[in-house]
Amino acid sequence: QVQLVESGGDLVQPGGSLRLACAASGSISSIDVMGWYRQAPGKQRELVATITSSSTNYADSVKGRFTISRTDTKTAVYLQMNTLKPEDAAVYYCNVVTRYSRRAYWGQGTQVTVSS
Repeated sequence: QVQLVESGGDLVQPGGSLRLACAASGSISSIDVMGWYRQAPGKQRELVATITSSSTNYADSVKGRFTISRTDTKTAVYLQMNTLKPEDAAVYYCNVVTRYSRRAYWGQGTQVTVSS
């Protein structure tokens, strides 16, 4: 079992920045992929970014603006969001996938609002 708790969501003006954090606990050693997804009202949940020990992956819509990182111990994953746009507004969810069973765990979500 892996427990995930997100933080950092807030109201920000267009062009602003936010840093989301996700604290992981439990079976940390089983974690393979860590990532962020988001879901806007009326839309499906979509991938934002993922990170493994060897690579990162970003949705086209956030490339060049968002940066994902994680601690070496896999106890936390971060999402630095710059040049935020109104279309980035959503609930952002932390996600991890375990190495062998490929089981996915989700956090409770943190709200990001981009508005002037």
